[in-house]
Amino acid sequence: MPDDQFQLWDLRVEVVAPKGATLWCGAKVGDWFELQGEMLHLPDGQGISIYSLASVLPLLAAKQRQADPADWMTTDAEIACPDPNCTSRLKITRTKLRTFRHGDTTAVPLKGTP
Repeated sequence: MPDDQFQLWDLRVEVVAPKGATLWCGAKVGDWFELQGEMLHLPDGQGISIYSLASVLPLLAAKQRQADPADWMTTDAEIACPDPNCTSRLKITRTKLRTFRHGDTTAVPLKGTP
């Protein structure tokens, strides 16, 4: 791979819950969004609670990157709902490895380049 390229995983984040669970945030089991690079995509007509999004957002950039096979980031994939009365989770799945170029993602040059 040329020196100015890097790879990130596209992610799919899906609402999962035990059968019969009550979800208090307005989500339904199976609701989802995708992260492609830095862009978050929701299906038409579907939203996501800002509190649920806040619980998973700090982990998404790390889940997009390659990690050591022993790192917990490679195995742990479900994030608990921030509401202590809710049993739903947000399940993060890596879907596709995408290649980016440094110069297409930032104005800051790589060290040693003009």
